[in-house]
Amino acid sequence: MAYTRKNVTTLTASERRRFVNALLEVKRRGEYDAFVRTHVDYYTSDGEKGLRAAHMCPSFLPWHRRFLLDLENALRRVDSSVTLPYWDWTRDRSITAAPWTADLLGGNGRRSDRQVTTGPFAYGTGHWTLKVNVTDGKALTRDLGRAANPIQLPTRSELQSALDDPVYDASPWDSTATRGFRNKLEGWGTGSGSVSWRNHNRVHRWVGGDMLGGASVNDPVFWLHHAFLDYQWYRWQRAHTSHRYLPANPPGAGDKQQGRIVARLQKLPPWNVTPESLEDVSRIYTYA
Repeated sequence: MAYTRKNVTTLTASERRRFVNALLEVKRRGEYDAFVRTHVDYYTSDGEKGLRAAHMCPSFLPWHRRFLLDLENALRRVDSSVTLPYWDWTRDRSITAAPWTADLLGGNGRRSDRQVTTGPFAYGTGHWTLKVNVTDGKALTRDLGRAANPIQLPTRSELQSALDDPVYDASPWDSTATRGFRNKLEGWGTGSGSVSWRNHNRVHRWVGGDMLGGASVNDPVFWLHHAFLDYQWYRWQRAHTSHRYLPANPPGAGDKQQGRIVARLQKLPPWNVTPESLEDVSRIYTYA
């Protein structure tokens, strides 16, 4: 029977506590750091050689869908009542309301060094030491809204512009694609600075701190953010029922994307699954 992923603002006090406790237990068991390591390993860009599976490519959405399911399954092995909540950053934009409360993810980082000092994931609690990172920092950091150089969260209309595109993805299947739902949601734009960061990308930059870069999984808000993105793919699929994951077939000889992206029926590393197998999750979960 399918379970339900809820908006984080609708969780009861008990649901909040269970979610946090399950995350802390997965971290205590050493499983959480393996998720951080996997994301770092697959954080590849257009300019790098070899296959791109997680970012700047069509499989951005199915890759993260499976990644979320793996974490959710780990949480549910701790507490079967727990599901991943999502953070709707088009509506819940305050830095003091959920999910930034003391009983959920804690608040902003302190001004001096951006270290998070409130909530269950603060370094001072002794339960959330960063062990896989691009720096030597052991404490979770955030810079919500980037006080020194402010940036705004994406708006409802900016998100809707991605949802309105009926094509899943389009050539050249990378960060420069100007057509397609995938890149409009992932958020690689033209230009420089804030205007080039849209939807998914801009949220990572708005949170700042450890949400910047491949080790962004160190901040638990990563999962709430990507659950909301997965929800948008779920919505897009229902709005455009005649459209599917693209490309359906691998790029041919001479195409610069040959061997660099995952087609619908190809295996999506590091799992033995295909994008097609992840298109329909209705028997696993739904959204409220």
